[in-house]
Amino acid sequence: MRVNVLRLLAGAAGLALMGVGASLLLDRQQDLMGVLEWLGGAVVLHDALIAPVVLLVGLVLVRGGVRGPIRGALLVAGALTAVALPVLLRPGPRANSTVLPLDYPRNWLLTLVGVATVTALLVAAKEVRRSRRRPPS
Repeated sequence: MRVNVLRLLAGAAGLALMGVGASLLLDRQQDLMGVLEWLGGAVVLHDALIAPVVLLVGLVLVRGGVRGPIRGALLVAGALTAVALPVLLRPGPRANSTVLPLDYPRNWLLTLVGVATVTALLVAAKEVRRSRRRPPS
């Protein structure tokens, strides 16, 4: 029952944020087609490349009860990479250094390390729970 309430709250928060995003997008109508093209490209990238690769890697590399967290981590890493790709592939130095002032490749790598760390902790916690459930032999 508690999980259903959490899912309901997460869904409501997601819908509220989607509403905020849609209202901001419609307020600024400057580049609506560009945004829609980018969103369509993101869907195609996810469905044609990221999801199949994640499922295949999860199937080939991981056995047992840890497949879910590994696949989740791969999906998050793929989504982060898709979002960061324009900044990661940008050509050389910029004329205006204040446009992208942060070290985006380093921050992307740090975020991927964070995802890997959280995944390792989840897998370790799952193994600890599994070992506690087994009766001593």
